[in-house]
Amino acid sequence: MIPISEPWIDHEEIDLVMDCLKSGWISSQGKYIEEFETAFSGFCGTRFGVATSNGTTALHLALLTLGIGPGDEVIVPALSFIASANVVLYTGAKPVFADVDERTWTLDPSKLRPLITNRTKAIIPVHLYGHPADMGPIMKLAEENQLWVIEDAAEAHGAEYKGEKVGSLGHMGCFSFYGNKIISTGEGGMIVTNNPEWVEKARILRDHGMSKKIKYWHPVVGYNFRMTNIQAAIGLGQMTKLGRLIEKKREIADRYTQGLKKNRGLILSAEETWAKSVYWLYSIILKPEIEKNRDDLITFLAQAQVESRPVFYPIPDLPPYHGFGTFPAASRISKGGISLPSGFNLTSSEQNQVIELIQSYLDR
Repeated sequence: MIPISEPWIDHEEIDLVMDCLKSGWISSQGKYIEEFETAFSGFCGTRFGVATSNGTTALHLALLTLGIGPGDEVIVPALSFIASANVVLYTGAKPVFADVDERTWTLDPSKLRPLITNRTKAIIPVHLYGHPADMGPIMKLAEENQLWVIEDAAEAHGAEYKGEKVGSLGHMGCFSFYGNKIISTGEGGMIVTNNPEWVEKARILRDHGMSKKIKYWHPVVGYNFRMTNIQAAIGLGQMTKLGRLIEKKREIADRYTQGLKKNRGLILSAEETWAKSVYWLYSIILKPEIEKNRDDLITFLAQAQVESRPVFYPIPDLPPYHGFGTFPAASRISKGGISLPSGFNLTSSEQNQVIELIQSYLDR
């Protein structure tokens, strides 16, 4: 089976994990947590990092840190992994969905203004599949309306908007280090920001709301959102090769683009002139006029031992969010979208095999 994705683990991670195990500091205390926070936030161009147990808890913790709760509204793109909306509900606030841009699949800034009310507190742009959202107009609108912007950069480590890395563009950036992400700690996440007061609050909330001065004194209700020292050791090892991993993703994307660009029945992953995408998963859309079914292509590839995935469903199509609206662009992308093998160990011959199989299916 040619997998959709897999982590790249070698001696850097193994050596650091062994050192962590020998130290005895294997839980949520130990030197590697702070070292990983410093290394990753520095890579993003921010002053601080707060490591968490996963990307979802990073988003949840960011909202809690900003005091968002019942009665508040948060604008979220209609096309994303469901966690982008679930975290809003976790706080008691209401997600308000906006449609996406058909080229980048990210939040469409032109759709935002009519959605803002006196209850709106934040916007969560998602850098979907590794392409940055159009952050300039989003930040301008947020500033005009005194809104917070929390970047969901779970799939976009190292992606850039006009030369600036994602995570550093909004008020906070949130990342995932799940096993299929560009760098991985197995599970894990991180908030990056330049605000020291938010960092202090987030670290207290991350650790059961415990005071940093008095052991086992809990002035607020907190959460167990901590990363382990072992995970952080893996992450620190991953940081040594992050630049190479990003370039590998871009090489894979270029090979797919060159191999598939002549097929007029496909819409290929785009990259805007102002963006540097990291192509977390290279994804394509089958145009509706060719009358080919995306799910049939997934089955066809699976029969040839090639793993692929459908693009995310629009969140408002999912049962917990029925009645939240209809979003034409998100629906069109989702209906025809498929993500192709994009793993670091993907060889050029394997990739050519995938390209040939897609062409064979479309020619049937």
